[in-house]
Amino acid sequence: MSTLAKEKIEVLETASQDQLSVCSLVLSAMEIPHSISTKNSMGVILVAANDAERASHHLSAYLAENRDWPPKALPADEIPTGIQPPTILVIGALMLFYSVTGQWNSHSIWFATGTGDSSAIIHGGEYFRLVTALTLHADLTHLLGNCFIGGFLLHFFCRLVGSGMGLAATLTAPVMGNTVNVYLHGDGHLFVGFSTAVFATIGMLVMASYRNKKNLSRLQLVLPFMAGAALLAMLGSSGERTDLGAHLFGLLSGIIIGRILTTEILLRVRNAGSIQLILFLCSIFVVYLSWRTALAGALP
Repeated sequence: MSTLAKEKIEVLETASQDQLSVCSLVLSAMEIPHSISTKNSMGVILVAANDAERASHHLSAYLAENRDWPPKALPADEIPTGIQPPTILVIGALMLFYSVTGQWNSHSIWFATGTGDSSAIIHGGEYFRLVTALTLHADLTHLLGNCFIGGFLLHFFCRLVGSGMGLAATLTAPVMGNTVNVYLHGDGHLFVGFSTAVFATIGMLVMASYRNKKNLSRLQLVLPFMAGAALLAMLGSSGERTDLGAHLFGLLSGIIIGRILTTEILLRVRNAGSIQLILFLCSIFVVYLSWRTALAGALP
């Protein structure tokens, strides 16, 4: 045997036992004879001198290819810093408010001043109705349906983007959807209920499914939209008082807002506890201010 074949060359030195074992498997797969030893509490791999160049090449290629593996857990899937999902707060507030307003009654001060009324919005500039209408419900069945489905969706959406950002988006998207629906319907259209927000949240969750995905296939690209359309057909297109336009435009508005929320800048912002808290408080204040404005001209 030649001197070159007998000479041992060190091709890897590592403190990680896992890395040592994996690199040994790589060399074994390439049929490169080697041995494992220790040096100063470090694991080393030795190969014959005439195999050193080939061994170093394969190990370098493997380590470069797997430098960032396993991937770190995506921070977007964690509850951001700040308050927990406001599911109980929102659903509890809707139920408590229903106990005050009762079911649909055109003579009630709540429905007279807070119902979504396209004529009042278009000609009177009463845009606060786009918000107040979300908090009113026609009857108990209407309320419970929105609370059950909406609470479930809101909880998981806020776990993705944070409580403040999630609540602000759940308010902004249905207001957008209702605005489009109002101007398309024209005068004489009345609407109430949280269902526009429910479908907006579905749209935002649809867009959240694309987060951090690359090289999507055609099926992967359209599947979430198909799921959203299926939910719209199943939950939002039947019933005597169903406002299909509000549900449809809520869903589309949610898709738009959801796309904005998945931009790199906002994905970084979601972990800022102070910003989440500000957005959370602002969302509550918008609802309060909308009702204060609505009742201002009706109360003595």
